Amino acid sequence: MENFTNEIIDINQLPKFEEVTFTNLHPKYIRVVLINVAIIIGILILVPVLISVFKPELFSGRVWLVLGAFIPIISLLIIVFSYIGFQKKGFAFRKHDVLFRHGIIAVNTVVIPYNRVQHVALHEGLVSRFFGLAKIEIFTAGGSSSDIEIPGIEKEQAENIKQLLMGKIQKQL
Repeated sequence: MENFTNEIIDINQLPKFEEVTFTNLHPKYIRVVLINVAIIIGILILVPVLISVFKPELFSGRVWLVLGAFIPIISLLIIVFSYIGFQKKGFAFRKHDVLFRHGIIAVNTVVIPYNRVQHVALHEGLVSRFFGLAKIEIFTAGGSSSDIEIPGIEKEQAENIKQLLMGKIQKQL
């Protein structure tokens, strides 16, 4: 312990993730997002209609007026925020870590060093599979859910990314 030093790190010399060029999600993924949004909007419309069929006394003219104004506004907001969220998402793989950027109002960037990665999973949803897309989930120690979910990647590219990450995990063992 005689040679122990605790030097100050010059934070200006640290690598800046802000300068990384992020890869955008596949352009087909916006279709997946919009189909999922259409399903949500369909449910928003279908639920009041079904309730009015089985319990017509719950729905007066005012309720339909409010729903008629409320549902289109909420639907438009969901579509706009989904599109903006799609535009803001991106990912990058560097020599020592993986980065994922997401968010609408506040843009978050998650940086996970490869030596923290425990498990990698590849998922294809029903709609995503139709468009040939997949989602990569990256898990680190200490959590039951994934730390990063990168959706909207071509299946072949997602498999390559999974192999890259699995190779990084094997090198550490």
